[in-house]
Amino acid sequence: MEKLPMTAAGHAALEAEFLRRQQVERPRIIAAISEARSHGDLSENAEYHSAKEAQSHNEGRIVELEDLLQRAEVIDIKKLNGNTIRFGATVTLIDEDTEEEKVFQIVGQSEADVKSGKMSITSPTGRALIGKKPGDTVEVTTPGGGKSYEILKVVFI
Repeated sequence: MEKLPMTAAGHAALEAEFLRRQQVERPRIIAAISEARSHGDLSENAEYHSAKEAQSHNEGRIVELEDLLQRAEVIDIKKLNGNTIRFGATVTLIDEDTEEEKVFQIVGQSEADVKSGKMSITSPTGRALIGKKPGDTVEVTTPGGGKSYEILKVVFI
């Protein structure tokens, strides 16, 4: 069973979603199915089919979350330090084409969200950054084309 590196915050978010889906969504959907059943003929009951579809989606996500939580390897970033990029590092980069400064934290795949500054360790850019230090230049081939970044700063917060 392959372990999945994860920050404590990412693990807590998955646990919260898991509990919400089990304790809030599941009973709500069951109630919706019961209500729809009381309306009669199920073959032409759109509410029933919609509720059953929601149930299927919710149960599938619960199974997925259980798997992620069982395989999670929570890494305490506060115990890490140094100036070499690895899991948990917050990295400041300069895009050498646009001169735009970007800040990303290297996190597990399940908690990645580039819009909020969290880059997956398994992404092309994440993989290219691992092991690098401030002052290094990194060439990355992404689905959107080639990119070149200069690493300015590496911190663990």
